[in-house]
Amino acid sequence: MIESHAPAPPGAAPPFNGPARLPVRPGTGRFLVLAGVFVCAACGLVYELELVALASYLIGDSVTQASIVLSVMVFAMGIGSLAAKRLRRHAAVAFGAIEAALALVGGCSAMALYAVFAWTGGWGGVWANGPRCLLVGFSLAIGLLIGAEVPLLMELIQRIRRQDAGGAVADLFAADYVGALVGGLAFPFLLLPLLGQLTGALVTGAVNAVAGGVLVLGLFPRDLTPRGRWLLLVANVAVLGLLASLTALVGDFERAARQAMYGADVRVALRTGEQEVVLTGGTRGRPPRLFLDGRLRGGGRDERRYHEALVHPAMSGPHARVLILGGGDGLAAREVLRHPGVERVDVVERDPALVRLARGDPVLAGLGEHAFDDRRVHVSTADAFDWLRGAPPAAYDVVIGDLPDPGITASAKLYTQEFYGLARRALAPGGRLVVHAGPVASRPREFWTVEATVRAAGLRTLPYRVDGRDSGSAAGPDRTAGASHASRDRGGDRGDWGFVLASRMPPALRLDPRAPAPRTLTPESLAAAARAASPTRVPGLPPSTLVHPR
Repeated sequence: MIESHAPAPPGAAPPFNGPARLPVRPGTGRFLVLAGVFVCAACGLVYELELVALASYLIGDSVTQASIVLSVMVFAMGIGSLAAKRLRRHAAVAFGAIEAALALVGGCSAMALYAVFAWTGGWGGVWANGPRCLLVGFSLAIGLLIGAEVPLLMELIQRIRRQDAGGAVADLFAADYVGALVGGLAFPFLLLPLLGQLTGALVTGAVNAVAGGVLVLGLFPRDLTPRGRWLLLVANVAVLGLLASLTALVGDFERAARQAMYGADVRVALRTGEQEVVLTGGTRGRPPRLFLDGRLRGGGRDERRYHEALVHPAMSGPHARVLILGGGDGLAAREVLRHPGVERVDVVERDPALVRLARGDPVLAGLGEHAFDDRRVHVSTADAFDWLRGAPPAAYDVVIGDLPDPGITASAKLYTQEFYGLARRALAPGGRLVVHAGPVASRPREFWTVEATVRAAGLRTLPYRVDGRDSGSAAGPDRTAGASHASRDRGGDRGDWGFVLASRMPPALRLDPRAPAPRTLTPESLAAAARAASPTRVPGLPPSTLVHPR
């Protein structure tokens, strides 16, 4: 039952805790407020997931990025909720202003983060951490605004129809949590595949602005002064206009950002179901480069050095049957096929779009010397871990792990004791396993953890380290595109790659004398590679496992 109060003066907001003067019945008004809670909660969770997804792609280590976003945002929500207590006297106009600000900040967050990564990622000093600083800033701002919604919405619900606090909280949180469920499911299954990360965030911001503006201006117009109504209307129109303009410019923005990261010769840029694939160069004398999720995986003048170092030492023995885990670009298969006596090569690649590109793009197919057209090569589209679980025992003479960097959380299970145990089971007696284990100089602990994990799986190991010759352009899963193309051209730190060769018996680091001599490796350079890895050893490291990835 609505309490009786003296009418407010014309043009003034109603008194604090007074009943709202609605254009609809209280029951309808209360339903509309809860519907607004539902929409705003869905938008809020989309912003959160958008930041986590984009930061994981741009910065890497998805566990760390998710922890930063979630912890900062939850903390900020508490602060925002406390701060909003002072705004309850003007709950309607304050809620409208907060939703307009949230739509602007949340909608533009993905584009701003991508821009900072693209144009400042290669600078030194404070700008080297620009993307992460911006991630924290947006998480803080979005959390403050989301937290401020709760006490204001509670006030609006109570002013429509007074009820006990417990019942009001239950209704509010029910709408909030159901909205979060819808937003959480809409992001991976609707927004991301149909609109992409940038457009999805902008569209979500527009929905947020419309929901907040319609709720306040349509349901609580009498709670606002004429000046407040006009200011709120202008603010929402401005936010929607800006979001619409940015949505129209997303295509041009993405092209400009890619040029800033990869140079002006981007030939192919596509987002598959697994990753972003960018292929540059291959014309006008520029070497082709393949980037997967911003990381240089193939190309450059050091590409052959990386793949020869990965493949050829493992092929110095029986090698009739070869398994390549990863390697969807065809470059590892190219090196395998140089060896006489190869009868079958099985390539297990998770992303079918990458395999199609390696087969169909003339530049990438030429770089791989059309390895996938060889009748001995058989490609399976599958997760490497799942595929190994069903692989026949003792089926392969050589297993080659050309996989994403071990420092990437998404690939952590591919560097565990369980994974290497499956690979060991697939090896024939006398067979050899080789894995790329990340850079040695910059991340020795990570490299030696991989080596310790392979040993824990029951294999004897021989680690070796190969340096890149081309300054700043070393190819391989650990090389990132965080630096701008211009900064790479100016030079930078030389890359290095760490590899672990393993077998049931102590392996030997040598080349197959029956195969054509590699262009970049000699017996002397391999001996030097083994010596180069040894001084960096970090003793006493425990192995990485599925339940305790390290």
